[in-house]
Amino acid sequence: MQPPVGVESLARLGPVRGAEPLESSPRSHVWRAEMGGVPVVIKQLAEDPDADDRYAREVAALELAATADPPVVPRLLGADPEARVLILEEVGHHPPPADWIVGYATSLARLRATGTNALPGQGHGALPPWAGPSALPGERGGLPPWAGPGLRDVVAFARLAEGLGVTLNERARAEAEVLVERLADGSRRALLHGDPCPGNDMYGPDGLRFIDFEQASIGDGIVELACLRVGFPTCWCSTAPEPGLLHVAEEAHRGAWRAATGTDVTGDLTDACAGWLLRGNGLVQRAERDGTDRFARVLERDWTWGVATARQRLAHRLDVVATMAAEHTPLAAFGELTRAMRTAIDTRWPGLVPLPTHRP
Repeated sequence: MQPPVGVESLARLGPVRGAEPLESSPRSHVWRAEMGGVPVVIKQLAEDPDADDRYAREVAALELAATADPPVVPRLLGADPEARVLILEEVGHHPPPADWIVGYATSLARLRATGTNALPGQGHGALPPWAGPSALPGERGGLPPWAGPGLRDVVAFARLAEGLGVTLNERARAEAEVLVERLADGSRRALLHGDPCPGNDMYGPDGLRFIDFEQASIGDGIVELACLRVGFPTCWCSTAPEPGLLHVAEEAHRGAWRAATGTDVTGDLTDACAGWLLRGNGLVQRAERDGTDRFARVLERDWTWGVATARQRLAHRLDVVATMAAEHTPLAAFGELTRAMRTAIDTRWPGLVPLPTHRP
């Protein structure tokens, strides 16, 4: 299959030469090639019911993120909304350094900060004319608001607790329900990647660039900083960095945000981590998030996704939230619940090993 590059892009950038398919998810086709002697990456989003939305989000996020200096994303060189094709600057890739998470957290803060440039209802910068109005979601081209856990997730989590032999008391349930309300606050404006996964970061000669913005949104950036603690819940590469390095990375993130915006990081990290714990669909890859109650399934059997199993991921998130909520009054009872659930897991599934500390 050759990259379906349109006539306009060919006229502007030159013919496609040396197209080489690259590994990608089933939701896209990707090639490395040259156009007019310039190295490029060509990406086409595969046909599915939400393909147009994913394409629109990616274009809007790339244009908004392009306001960062130094760059945090590849330049968008061309786009064909009809074919859902993006032509991107080829940035190269080297293996990440041993302390990759520090640079990752720094660049993530700078990426997030570009969202503060978006007007309400408008999630992008000035789009070039070749992008076309159909490249953008919504009437004004706004990226959608981030969607957190809901009350259905609380109900599923309660059933998980009961399945582990732990009673969800009314206070813990009430704290979880109020948590959902707090996380739904849409007043904070940061650009959220949507899948801030080790592997969606490319380390070229001039620094780190993020790729794959098909799930981008606008929301509270603390929810993606929390991913470092809870083991990258959207990702096959679920890792738990060494605590000292994690602390350095979080401080680097806060410093980079302050430098970019002149303000301190907002939001509550404990709330954000607890929100990820409530989402049972964070135990499977995106293509399998079909509304099935994954908490009910994990009681019956374990499965592997990438470098870790579902039960490993669940145990790690329970550990994180139990530790953080112990000093967090609004989630005190919920924290006690998660600690009891974690203890029950040790009894029910002995031998679970921790998440890996290093990415592959």
